Amino acid sequence: MEKKSVEHDLERLKASLETLPEPIANPGFVVVSGLPGTGKTFFCKKLTEQYPLYVIESDALRKVLFRRPDYSASESTRLFSAIHRLLEWLLKRGTPVCFDATNLTEHHREHLYRISDRTGARLILISVEAPMELAYERLKARKSDTAPETKSDADWEIYRQMKPMVEKIRRHHYVVDTSRDISPVVNKIVRALNRKYW
Repeated sequence: MEKKSVEHDLERLKASLETLPEPIANPGFVVVSGLPGTGKTFFCKKLTEQYPLYVIESDALRKVLFRRPDYSASESTRLFSAIHRLLEWLLKRGTPVCFDATNLTEHHREHLYRISDRTGARLILISVEAPMELAYERLKARKSDTAPETKSDADWEIYRQMKPMVEKIRRHHYVVDTSRDISPVVNKIVRALNRKYW
């Protein structure tokens, strides 16, 4: 991909950002992983009610770069190249970030581990899970008017295609089961983010 187009994509993503939290030293970098319908965006909302993280949602940023996304491999490569640059820029300026994307494989997460290393951000890994039948109901509801607002176009077929790709996170991480009360694990994560020494 040409450097010029990557820079252009990065500037478009930066222009789409809203007011950022105050910069801090060694900002938190919360990386959320999980299949569609497991409740990643719900978790991010609950976490940011307790701690000032800026949520970078891949589904929303895809629509900043592509008016009519086709979800092709080349489109995703271009999107995540720009998102990785954006994450690094935010963390270098001291902005605490929560990255909401499927992040299903260690190959994809390795990019994020390296960003954390380069920026000195405090990496916190989250696996968001839900029983398959609950994910099915949520994804079905997305097609109706009763669904809460979502930026994701993923449906049950996408879930089924993605499920075999899921790889266990090999580093220390928190598991969030959104079929239960997530308050206790959210509180644990907030305590980790507030810890002075890492």
